[in-house]
Amino acid sequence: MPKLLFLVAVVLLFTSCGGNNIVHPQRKNIIETVYASGKIMADSEYTVYALNPGTVIKKLVNEGDQVKKGQVIYLINNSAPAAKLDAANMTYDKAKEDLSENSRVLADLKIAMQNAAIKFSNDSLQYTRLKTMWSEGVGTKSGLDNAEMQYRMSQNDKRSAREKYYATLNDLNVSLKNAQSQVATARNDLNNYIIRAERAGTIYQMLKEKGEAVRANEALALMGKSSDRIIRLAVDQQDIDRVKVDQQVLLKTDATGDKIYQAKVLRIYPTMNEADQTFRVDAVFTGNDSQPYIHTSVEANIIIRKKQQVLAIPSQVLLNGDSVKVKQGGHVKTIAIKTGIHTLNDVEIVDGLNEQSDVVVPSAK
Repeated sequence: MPKLLFLVAVVLLFTSCGGNNIVHPQRKNIIETVYASGKIMADSEYTVYALNPGTVIKKLVNEGDQVKKGQVIYLINNSAPAAKLDAANMTYDKAKEDLSENSRVLADLKIAMQNAAIKFSNDSLQYTRLKTMWSEGVGTKSGLDNAEMQYRMSQNDKRSAREKYYATLNDLNVSLKNAQSQVATARNDLNNYIIRAERAGTIYQMLKEKGEAVRANEALALMGKSSDRIIRLAVDQQDIDRVKVDQQVLLKTDATGDKIYQAKVLRIYPTMNEADQTFRVDAVFTGNDSQPYIHTSVEANIIIRKKQQVLAIPSQVLLNGDSVKVKQGGHVKTIAIKTGIHTLNDVEIVDGLNEQSDVVVPSAK
């Protein structure tokens, strides 16, 4: 994996002794880092998609514009859903009218119910009168039977008229609720053709122009917060356990050349990207450092540890197993040493060497 070279500049001073290049351990400030690469994103960056197919009839904002939440950015042709909403509104108005005080449907049923009640009352009185007379030996049996039959029929008609009225009232209430639902659905369908900003922020990219066709689920615009930036980094799985929140980050971008920006680790994501064996780490610029562009590539060093004035040797003289070759008494021998921080250029010496040690630089193979 390539490493950044902008953190520490090292000049090696070699001396030649008996055919061997010699270097002496030196006191210096040393920094341990983890390399990461990635890109700069707008904070809360998101893509706006079309929910329905159609054609752009209006483009209401441009790249770089700042918008409010809910502000319209595109209009897609909407003749069919608009007609559907009109029809749903007409149905809803009719359903409300059928339940109003001026409802012709309910008025007729109320009259029928009132007439049935009046007839039942009259037939009930007639039946009761003839029944009383019959008990006193007055009248005929056939007349009493006919009055009873009329009374029973009127009673059934009254019940039927009442049930029909309340059944119709219930049906009209159901129709009104269905009409309300149809209006809401039609209005939602129409709103799907009106593309709005989900949050306040900046329009970074408009992907369609007036007259262009749009497919369902096609990207229309890229948006995000106006000034805040997120540095999205990828850290190798072998290094992720050394990265902590709030660690300092030094980075360079392709857009600004050798300028070095300062940032800090904001968030570490626990799931590994199996495609490249890396973990996502987000960082934010610190102080007045920022970057106006988004999606530009970055290379970064995450500072893991710093030590002041430690004894160090160039990393190229370290041998396998933490050992070095030294020249002592005219002879070259290999000795074990104890090391601390390892960087791209330097290795901290904890034990085994001092500033007078003659460390042999291995010959290039």
